[in-house]
Amino acid sequence: MNTQMPLSLPAFRAGIIAASVFIMLAASCTIAAAASPIVWAVDGMQRIKPDALPEVRTSIELFAARGEYEPFQIIVRGPSGGLSKVNVLAQDLIGPGGHRISKSNITLYREHYVYLSRGSSDWRGTNRPLGAGWYPEPLIPFVHPETGQDLSGAQLDAVPFEVQENKNQGIWVDLFVPRDTPPGQYTGRLTVTSEQGQVDVDLVLTVWNFELPLKPGLKSAFLIWEGDDKQSYLELLKHKLMPDSVRDVRWEREFIDKYGLTMVNVGFWSGADIGNCSMVSAPSVSSVQAAVARHQPDLLHYSYFADEINRCTNLWDQVKEYGRNLRAGGVHPLLVMAPVSELLDDGSGTGKSAADIWVLLPVQFGSEALNEAMAKGDTIWSYNTLVQDSYSPKWTLDFAPINMRIQPGFISQSLGLKGLLYWRVDYWVIGSEWDNLTRYGAAWPGEGALVFPGAQAGLNGVCPGMRLKWLREGVEDWDYIEILKSKGAKDLALSIAKQIGPDWQNWTRSTDALYSARKALGEEIHRLSASEARKPMPPRSLVVEQ
Repeated sequence: MNTQMPLSLPAFRAGIIAASVFIMLAASCTIAAAASPIVWAVDGMQRIKPDALPEVRTSIELFAARGEYEPFQIIVRGPSGGLSKVNVLAQDLIGPGGHRISKSNITLYREHYVYLSRGSSDWRGTNRPLGAGWYPEPLIPFVHPETGQDLSGAQLDAVPFEVQENKNQGIWVDLFVPRDTPPGQYTGRLTVTSEQGQVDVDLVLTVWNFELPLKPGLKSAFLIWEGDDKQSYLELLKHKLMPDSVRDVRWEREFIDKYGLTMVNVGFWSGADIGNCSMVSAPSVSSVQAAVARHQPDLLHYSYFADEINRCTNLWDQVKEYGRNLRAGGVHPLLVMAPVSELLDDGSGTGKSAADIWVLLPVQFGSEALNEAMAKGDTIWSYNTLVQDSYSPKWTLDFAPINMRIQPGFISQSLGLKGLLYWRVDYWVIGSEWDNLTRYGAAWPGEGALVFPGAQAGLNGVCPGMRLKWLREGVEDWDYIEILKSKGAKDLALSIAKQIGPDWQNWTRSTDALYSARKALGEEIHRLSASEARKPMPPRSLVVEQ
């Protein structure tokens, strides 16, 4: 039985009006909340796919040395109804004593998504591909990398952009720490704007009291075939990787002084490779000397003269002649092959091998000839191509990002490797270079394509891919370990390296572990650098003038 008293008509009408107003206000608040951008920040070692669930994190903490690039990502998700006219704006970072890191040191890219209908070949071992699906990879710059001018009107325009409902759009952020930056903590902010509202992402950067070298310690040779213009070379150099040669030798001086170029391939390709066990005659010593004279003298001059010729035993005498003549002309012979005992003496009477630099795949490590080559002082590099085994790092598109970073840095340091080679960075499917990464075959998506043609984004050169960024981070890891070794802490430096990447089989898959190791290296270098700065100067009479 209902015992409540009936409401009077005026009271009833008032209640209806109040309820209606409440419902309208609640609905409008819900719509406003739903329409606001959904934004979160993640580190630079993740691939966030278009349908990944959002996180609740609108701040990021970074650690870096002077002269270092440190990346992270901002992910923008479309709420109900999506987003329109989205942009990202950066502010200066403010640090000790009001010192600023200008926002001009922050480079923004919109991540472009590529669909793979099938993944890389799978050996079903300890390192497996992630398979088919959508992957962010090519990066569309917001502004011209050299002039800083806005890029607009091209086929691929970074901003403004739209985000569909329940879909993600990644923004790659590269922060460069200028070389004159005082150490300490810096704070800044990036703002995601849209017609539906804006969201701030807070940034905290700790700058350590040491500097990465302009010239990376890890040697490298990355071949460019199509994009051999100046800006394309600069893109590699800014990622701490060396183009194997420079089309116009007049650019070399600028590349050395401003961008850290360290080495150059002077030529003399023999024609011998995995499919051809014959080679042209070795160059004369005088022709080698003439080639060297065309290049800047403070570069390391080398000749990449044969590739993957382990089966070509008929060539050993010619390979030795190449080695002798190149070395006599002032050039380091480089062979992409595993050392063999027959080539560990070039016949010159010096005891030198036929190559100064041997470049090996991970599957080729472990032989007696390799151990002997290393023991006598030959330089060992590694390279990567296709999917050669079940365990080592891979560089095709659908392997986890740590694959690209772990090889140049931690594994190379642990194994005593001094360099890195890649056969090509611009092997594109002509006509769909940004969307079809299977020119080498669907089983190896992204093979040979670490950069993308800039024309589609309004550039004359090339645009980087995310894998190029991860390789750069690995080269910087190598330098961190090398700097700590140089400060008298070699055992500690190598101990940290071997905790993360002791060899080709036993490297970590944890980005958290990698970041912890990098932070431990940085903090120890910072501590030792601060200690050195506090040491009193010796009496002037004890200072030897240089």
